[in-house]
Amino acid sequence: MGNFNLLMQGFGTSFSVTNVLLAIAGGFMGLFVGAMPGIGAVTGVALLLPLTFKMDPTSAIIMLAAIYYGNMYGGAYSAILLNIPGDSPAVMTALDGYPMSRQGKGGKALFAANISSFIGGTIGIVTLTLFGPWLAKVGLKFGPAEIAALILLALTSIGWLLGEDPLKGIVASALGILLSTVGMDTMAGGVGRYTFGSVNLLSGFAFIPLVIGMFGLPQVMELMSKQDEGDSLITGKRLTLKESLLDWGEFKRILPTMLKSAILGNFVGFLPGAGGTTASFLSYVLEKKTGKNSLEMGSGAIEGVAASEAANNAAAVGAFAPLLTLGIPGSGTTAVLLGGLMMWGLQPGPLLFIQQTDFVWGLISSMYIGNLACIAAGLVIIPFLMSILKIPRGIIAPIIVFVCIVGAYSVNNNMFDVWFMIGAGVVAYIMQKHQYPVAPILLAFVLAPRFEQAIRRAFSISNGSAKIFIEKPISAVLLIATALFIFAPMVMKLIKKKRVH
Repeated sequence: MGNFNLLMQGFGTSFSVTNVLLAIAGGFMGLFVGAMPGIGAVTGVALLLPLTFKMDPTSAIIMLAAIYYGNMYGGAYSAILLNIPGDSPAVMTALDGYPMSRQGKGGKALFAANISSFIGGTIGIVTLTLFGPWLAKVGLKFGPAEIAALILLALTSIGWLLGEDPLKGIVASALGILLSTVGMDTMAGGVGRYTFGSVNLLSGFAFIPLVIGMFGLPQVMELMSKQDEGDSLITGKRLTLKESLLDWGEFKRILPTMLKSAILGNFVGFLPGAGGTTASFLSYVLEKKTGKNSLEMGSGAIEGVAASEAANNAAAVGAFAPLLTLGIPGSGTTAVLLGGLMMWGLQPGPLLFIQQTDFVWGLISSMYIGNLACIAAGLVIIPFLMSILKIPRGIIAPIIVFVCIVGAYSVNNNMFDVWFMIGAGVVAYIMQKHQYPVAPILLAFVLAPRFEQAIRRAFSISNGSAKIFIEKPISAVLLIATALFIFAPMVMKLIKKKRVH
């Protein structure tokens, strides 16, 4: 009952008029920031952080936290409607969300995304309320060796699960890993890798221009290749709001997916450095392996949208546990929030829950308010979002090109990113024409640097000995799971051949 009483005291703080308005405003801003490719949660929170310098610390962190998990809602909108993920976790949402839009089910995809985000966020907040400090300590057991093994499991499963041909998926994953190695090697004294003397490549390829190019531009090329420019983006009958509501059968269909994805995503959020992208991908993998509708995933399955959105919202909330209880940011955005906490004179750690109870529980209680504000705002704007799908292709294509250019340029205010985005788009279009999946490139691009950083830290701790990965029980189990995942399909094929003969 201790936590419950503290939560009620926190509601006394967060239910002030000022804090409620800030939570609602932050949720709305997060929705729009997340839906705009090129900004993302990290940039959005960093840009708005100076506005909170003169605020009360509790009010400031309430607004910034609402922006953070509101961004998780918004990232799905552009992914579903335009096939342009607003942020890296939404890459998995686009795999099924955009095909649903083309089939005239964009409204259902948006409803599923909002409901899944709400349930994932709610489970994350309740877990943070009840077990936050304890789970943060569990997450601390995942050191560099364990994180490296976890990401290795994700990397090895990308090529097998995304795309019809595993070999083509592996080739795409390898290309993503190759692109991620370009830039400065900060762990080796700032040595440049594959920069070819170009100043623009010193910081590596930016993710936003890559994702916009790989997802957005091929879609424009596909639209413009259609002869009848009067058609809208959707196919089939006219889309109405009533037909976009999820019926009870559809809700029951995705409820197990939302629950198990939220639990997995929340746990991944507790792991320092894992992030929402890892959570959404692992949850998608889990659903593809265990779900009843796994064969349709990747071509417009509502379970794919539910798995991704529930996981990344749960992970976003889970990242606050290591931030508040250990002072360890679980993602890039919580790293910015850590700087804000220190700026306000607050020292994250176990004592924060004892010395600053009003602040901690005011923040946690405000998440309930912000989550409700996000789901309400998301459902209200769905009719407007669905109208985008009715715009003729001859009009929407130039708009998408404009969004792509602005999104790519806004990252570093550099035309190099725009040209890179265009080049990535051409490559992605050619790959799609030859049935090479694009998603593995983006996922490998995001996960590979984290894997490299974790594995090099592990070797640094063990003085170059690989035994650290076997001696640690968690990493050893994850490595065994990785080996089983790689070799199990081969063994099954051999068994089937022997049975046939």
